[in-house]
Amino acid sequence: MVDKKTKMLALLSGGLDSTLAVKIMLDQGIDVEAVNFTTPFCLCDKCAVESVGEKFGIKVHRIFLGQEFLDLLVDPPHGYGSQMNPCIDCRIFMFKKAKEIAKRIGAEGIITGEVLNERPFSQRKEAMFVIEKESGVKNKVLRPLSAQLMPETDFEKKGSVDRKSLFSIQGRRRLPQMRLAEEMGINDYPCPSGGCLLTDPQFARRLKEHLRYSYGLNLVDTALLKIGRHFRVDECKIIVGRNEEENKSLLSIAHREKKPYIDVVEYMSPITLMDGKNIDNIIQKAAEITIRYSDAPKDFAVKVKVVHRGQYIIEARSIEDEAVEPFRI
Repeated sequence: MVDKKTKMLALLSGGLDSTLAVKIMLDQGIDVEAVNFTTPFCLCDKCAVESVGEKFGIKVHRIFLGQEFLDLLVDPPHGYGSQMNPCIDCRIFMFKKAKEIAKRIGAEGIITGEVLNERPFSQRKEAMFVIEKESGVKNKVLRPLSAQLMPETDFEKKGSVDRKSLFSIQGRRRLPQMRLAEEMGINDYPCPSGGCLLTDPQFARRLKEHLRYSYGLNLVDTALLKIGRHFRVDECKIIVGRNEEENKSLLSIAHREKKPYIDVVEYMSPITLMDGKNIDNIIQKAAEITIRYSDAPKDFAVKVKVVHRGQYIIEARSIEDEAVEPFRI
């Protein structure tokens, strides 16, 4: 057992790798606190994070990375991965935040569940070195699952951590982690899956398209990108709800942000939110698209309610199936 006064801050996603990293350090007698970072694009299991904290009896700091992260996403210095994922800059950003928290709680360094070469963009050895250097935590990040494949950290050199009890796991196959979890009695971890919407090709297309027409990205933009069917008419975005939950979300955003919207009168209809310049020029087309996804008849004109600088009724007829495709994002 090592000196129990050694304290470290773990980056905890709630997934298997970060859970194992925490357990390995606790088994060495390290005093561990954790931080869970989320962004508007996280698909992580919040319950899993809480479960790890309760299971191991450790404090978990919850940090939401909002507008500051969105500003970084628009123009990341190290570029994007396979889609719109700025993984290297994201890690640098998180490590800088973690460094601040570690200093505040008296932690000597940072623990992560990173596995060498598990992710081709940010978990190459060269990328890890860049991330450490630019975030100001060089030699102060311990990766227990791959530590024996990495240079010794400050903690290993001074004997605070037993390097021989760390591991040499690498690559994308997760069988070694699953076997290790079984040995450690960790059975209730979530199945491996993509944890970030920015790696999803369909979402990435929407985001790229948004940035072509916008100078920036805010939390409202992000919320809208995640819901509905999206169409572009001239410089305006038309977002059509797909179900009751999305209709409620679109209506809430429209009311809160004073954005124009429409729906079909007298028939079950999606809520359609309109966003952009010169809204008046695209209302008729938005109405035609909305009718297509409503229960209204498609072979004659019906009434559509428009909420834009007041409220009024127009008449429109459903757009033809093949005619809608050029507008679809």
